[in-house]
Order: sequence, then structure tokens, then C-alpha cells
Amino acid sequence: MRRLPAAPRRAVSGLLALVLASAAVLLASTPPAAAHGTLAVSTPAEGATVDKALSTVELYFTEQVRDDAYFTVTAPGGARVDNGWTHGAPTPLDRPVREYFLVDGVFEPREYATGYPATVTLAHLPATGRYSVSYLSVASDGETVRGTMSFRYTGPVTDAPAGWQPPTDQPAPALLAAAQQHETSGSGATPATSPEAAPAPAMTAPPSSSGDGGDGAGRLAWLTGAVALGAALAALLVLRRRPTTGVPTGRSRPTRRPARPRGDTRRTGTGRRPDARAGAKKSASGGKSATGGAKASTVTASTVGTGRTSTVAATSPARVNATSATGGTSSADGPVGALATTERETPVVDPPDDAEPAPVGPANRRGDTRLVLLVGGLVVALLAGFGLGRLGTDEPRTTSTGGRQAATAGAPVAGAMAGDGHQHPPGTGPHTHPGDGTGQATGTQVSVGGYTMQPVLRTQQSGKAVDYRFRIVGPDGQPATRFAVVHDKPLHLIVVGNDLGGYQHLHPTMTPDGTWSVPLTLDRAGDHRVYADFSVTTTDGRQLPLVLGVDHQVPGAYTPAGLPPPQRETTAGPYTVVLEGTPTVGVTTPLALRVDRTGGTEPARLERYLGAYGHLVLIREGDLGLVHVHPEQELVDGAVTFWLTPPSPGRYRAFFDFQVDGEVHTAAYTVTVE
Repeated sequence: MRRLPAAPRRAVSGLLALVLASAAVLLASTPPAAAHGTLAVSTPAEGATVDKALSTVELYFTEQVRDDAYFTVTAPGGARVDNGWTHGAPTPLDRPVREYFLVDGVFEPREYATGYPATVTLAHLPATGRYSVSYLSVASDGETVRGTMSFRYTGPVTDAPAGWQPPTDQPAPALLAAAQQHETSGSGATPATSPEAAPAPAMTAPPSSSGDGGDGAGRLAWLTGAVALGAALAALLVLRRRPTTGVPTGRSRPTRRPARPRGDTRRTGTGRRPDARAGAKKSASGGKSATGGAKASTVTASTVGTGRTSTVAATSPARVNATSATGGTSSADGPVGALATTERETPVVDPPDDAEPAPVGPANRRGDTRLVLLVGGLVVALLAGFGLGRLGTDEPRTTSTGGRQAATAGAPVAGAMAGDGHQHPPGTGPHTHPGDGTGQATGTQVSVGGYTMQPVLRTQQSGKAVDYRFRIVGPDGQPATRFAVVHDKPLHLIVVGNDLGGYQHLHPTMTPDGTWSVPLTLDRAGDHRVYADFSVTTTDGRQLPLVLGVDHQVPGAYTPAGLPPPQRETTAGPYTVVLEGTPTVGVTTPLALRVDRTGGTEPARLERYLGAYGHLVLIREGDLGLVHVHPEQELVDGAVTFWLTPPSPGRYRAFFDFQVDGEVHTAAYTVTVE
């Protein structure tokens, strides 16, 4: 086997280095799933379709839930149909669940082979469609266990027991306090968190849109395939460089290379290596190099009749100095055997067409063999690493909002609430923000995480349009200019009066110097709150989602309006919008909004607005804390469905934006959270 020339060999080495680095980053950046105390499996399974009447739903956790754990079952239409729950007998799991805890910087695996069921009783099945089961508990290590699962029912409708009423109970105060304590301070060992979604692309003015990324598993499989393909291409390149003829292995014999006529020469460009075959042979007399040994570290080639030599560093310590075609020994401009540091431009003699190929020596075979073995080892390591990374995670997964990910029957992220005020539905991993948890609403502060909202004006006249301008100033005191596009816009501006009236959802534009501006008209006197909802790209490349709020004043006589009473139905333009669901503090529950044309017999044809079928903003009475909730990507039984985890009891004003026939409408509700 003939050794690769320097340039291709360097290219192959560089490719392999890149492949190895990619593999290391890939395997290191895929943390294992954690599952301590969370849901393992359920009956019915997550996403299953059931065509026979049910009386119970069984949820199997990796440890027994607290006695005061809280469960709800929500039927299509938003009514609760749960009728209490009980502990069940521990049961072996069909497939063990593996968890990893980060202890002293090392992931330590633990495996759970037993499921501890909580059996939730169903009072009745009032309709066909999707039923959602929500749960809240606290694990033995203090970690909050919160999440949902759902199934679709297509069987016969069943009647409620005589005298039964939908439950209105709330989570026990001790349970809420335990969950809140962990979410604000943390406790116990730190479990491995689920992989973060790919951050949205950063933007500089003017803003541009972007699509969502795929999930972590898809990226892992794609990258693994790409790395394996790179390794295969490297191996193919090595094999294609093998000569098709030559002296059989182990039969190396010195030969004299006939010289071409004196004038038949060609020149190589500066920095290019001479013909390797000219420097690979010993002299015709069979003698050794001028150093008398095989440890020379340079290879010297000479040109017939020119008196010029070129010296290059030998790639193997076993190489000897080459002799010229005349049989004499050439040497570099320095001590024989010294490592050459430069290469001079040299005419090179081409061998005749009938010259014998270079012999295949042990050093050549070892060099190429090592390269092939490296490629093979890389592929094996990738396959092994990928397999190990998938151990314990082959099961379908559900995610509780406490930041842990457990093996279960395929439930996607449900109701994860970001500490930045965003809440996301199942299946929207790309929109999950760091710090997802519960216990807070945002927008109550003008400065968070070193970023500050600085408006140019803090007041304006009633009824007059002004150009509302502001900057987001970073920790370095300079205006931020790199923002991620989230739901088709790099920044969402929410404006509402302190009495929760006069809601507006605007989208300002940014100039290259970081100044945002948007036309703003306020018809009512009094104090207002302006919220900037965005994700900024920090100096280290991270996406930091934030909601900042500032006060804005309209001079004049101000008479605050009281909140309208809670209602399930309201109108927005020519449409009637019905709210279905019961928000419960600390618990992730579905809220469905159904839009019908007023007086019509068919649902309105909703269009996607800002990348979704609707957007829901809730603002808390009093401190004006904001929660921005995003819906499931597709309609569920014809309704726009959100997963809401209210951060605290109280009254909220909910604003639902939707679009029909190119026009955006807003439906508003007063929501009371017990």
C-alpha cells in the first residue's frame, strides 16, 4: 500500500479531527433523561383511543405520590369528571425506567422497575373527544411532580351518578407550599434536565422570520448519520488512494530509477513536495544513507544536473535519506538528519512510464493501517455512544414542569411554564424557555438579568398618536441589537391600563442602533403598563427570554373601571368565543377557546396568526404580572387549546387574539383562580 501524499493526507487527518470533535460535542451535549418520582406509564396510554366506557384512569409513578397529591380529569367542553383517587398496589413495570442524577458533577444512574399507581375515578364520560388528566405532587427529594396526559374517547356517552356535582376542590395548601418551596430554592439532588430546544435564530435590524427547529432526538439521529457518513467518506478516500499494482507485501527490493534526459524536468510551486517516489528508494548500490542508519528524520531529493536540492520533513522516523539517481548521497544544508524547517522550490524528475512502483514498506503499511483503524474505531465509538445514550430513553416520554423528564407513554411537554412568563403547550419544544417552572408572573420589573427597558417618552396626550420609542439596554450599557424571532416577531409589545382595560398587542420595528418604535394611541387617561416580550441573544450566544415592563401615563381625569364579572362566553367582532376549562393554581390544566360566527351554524375558519391559531395573555389584577401562553399547534376538536399553570390565586384578565379572513380580533375574559 502506498502512503498518501502530504496534501491528501492532511485533508483526511483534518476531516477525521472534525468528525471526532463533532462526535465528542454530540455525545457530550445529549444529557440523559431523569425520571425520579414522575409518571412512568398510564392506563389508558398517553394518546390512546378508547372505544369502551372507562371507570378509572391509572397513573404509575416511579415512587408513591403524596397522600395529598392532586388529580383532575377534564372532559371535552372543559368540565371536570374526576371523582377522587386512591393509592394502588405497587406493580412491576413492563420496562424499567432509568433516571440520572447529577451528583458532584457526575451523572449517576438509578433504575426503577416498580410502578406505584394512583387510581383516579371517573364519574362519567359526558362526550366523545379528548380527556386530559392533570396531576401535582412532590417527590421524596422535594422535586415538584407536575404534568398531564390525555387520551381520546370514542365510545358511548355515560351518565353521571345521581346527585353528583363536578368537583371544585383545590390543591392542599401544604402541597402548594412544598411545590413552591422547591421551585424558589431547590432541594435534593439535581436531576438531569431534558435537552433544550434549538434556539431561534438571532436577528439584527431589520427583523426577519424563522421557522421552528426539530426535536432533540431528530437532531441527534441526523448528526449521528452525518458523522458516520463523514467517517465513511474518509475511509473511501483512503482506499481510493491505494495503488492497483506494486510489489507484494513483504517483498521490498531496491531498484535504480533510470534518469530522464537532463533537460526533461518540471518545476513544482513553492511549498509543494517533490515526487515521493524519488525519495522513497535507496541508492543503486544498496548502501545506507550518509548517516549510516535508519533514524534520519529528513528526506532529501536531488535533481539531475541542477545541483539543487530540496529537503522536507520525513513523516516517519524509520525513513532514510534518499539518494539521487546518480547513486550519490544528497544532504540538506545542515547536519545530516536534522529536522528541516523549510522546503525550497525544486525541479522534479518524473519517472519513466516503465519504472517499477515504489515498494510497500512496513512504515507505509503501518501509517495507512492506522488511518483505516482510526476510521473504523470512530464508527464503532459513535454507534456505541449513540446506543448508550439511548439506554433507558427508548420508552416514550412525558415531562413534568419541574424540569425533569421521565419515560412514559409518549406525552410531550405539557403546560411547561417559563419563569419569564411564557407558557407552552405539548409538542412545542422549540418554544420552551430556560427556567421553565411555576410560581411567578413577569413584567412587573423594568430591569431583569442585566437588561433594562428604557423608553424615550413616559407620557402622552389622550387620543393622539405618538411614535412610542424605547431601547433594551444590556449589561454593558449599550442597546441590544440581537433578538430571536419568536412567533414571527422579534419583540411583542403589550399595552394595558392599570385597571386592565384598553388592551393592545403591537409589534414595533428596530433600527440598526437598537431603537424600537411603533405608533401608539391611548384614548383613556390614567396609568398604563407597557410590556416588552422578547428573547435577546447574549454576548455568549445564549437566548435569554425576558418580559420587561414600564409605566406610561396619560394625563387627565382618571376613573378606573372595575373588572367585568367572570363569564364563559363573549363576543369579538362578528364572532362568539366560548372559554372551556377550569384554571387551578399550581396545576397544569387545559383551556380551550371555541370561535363561532355569531348566529351561524358552523365554526369560524381560524387562520394562523403569528405562527399559531391564537395567543393568550393573562394579566393579574393588582401587581399587573403577565403570563403569555402559547397554544397547541393544531386545533383540538375544533378549538384552540392552551395549557395554563396559574402562578397564584386571584383575578386575571385574559386576552385571546385570533385571526379570521385576515383580520385580528381579541376576546377578553375575567378569570378567577381559586
